[in-house]
Amino acid sequence: MVKQAAFKYKTVKGPLHKPPAILKLFLFLPLSIFCMSLPPLYLAAAIGAAVIIAFLCGFTVSEQIADLKPAAFYAVLMYALSFFSVFFENSSELPFPEAAAFAMLPRMDFLRIALRLVLIVQISALFFRSTSSIELRESLCTAENYISLFFSRFSFSGKHDLAKGSFSQNIVLFLMFIPEIFKNWKDINLAWKARSGKQGLKKIKIIVFVLISLTMEKAAVKSKALAARDV
Repeated sequence: MVKQAAFKYKTVKGPLHKPPAILKLFLFLPLSIFCMSLPPLYLAAAIGAAVIIAFLCGFTVSEQIADLKPAAFYAVLMYALSFFSVFFENSSELPFPEAAAFAMLPRMDFLRIALRLVLIVQISALFFRSTSSIELRESLCTAENYISLFFSRFSFSGKHDLAKGSFSQNIVLFLMFIPEIFKNWKDINLAWKARSGKQGLKKIKIIVFVLISLTMEKAAVKSKALAARDV
């Protein structure tokens, strides 16, 4: 089975593919902020709802798992911090087996952080998998042109170049840089496995620097291409 890249745009048309990209962007941003204030029970319900929406949009189980992989490390880290925190708090009052068993239950604050992280990753995946860079760029450029046209009516605003949409271009490049990083990581990871590379710290030490250099190289090439086209 071919491994899926996280946050990769999927051409299969679902319910979230139909709304304009600008509408999804302004809907998901406040939704993400709102989700940060939810209690754990509501966060768990929202995670389940995000899974259902993903299936309705045609995103497979493997694609959803690939999207959640970046959050898995931090979730494990949160659980480890919760375990050791609860264990050391109770180790002086309880015997070792009882303190360890009690620490197996995660603290509510750590659990809430982990659930928040999972939900935010799911919302981001729903956006990136249902929105192409072209759709996002066109929507943002249209919005920027309307805003520039509005402010150009005022004398204090000065002249605006409506054709370039430089601000929109920068926003799109920034947003689409996120799924590009995960795609590069998937390609490098596959190359590492094809060369019979072993899992471990040595792998991380080697391919992280390759990822950084490759990503910077692609960013530089894209920047030169945009400059050549006078975007």
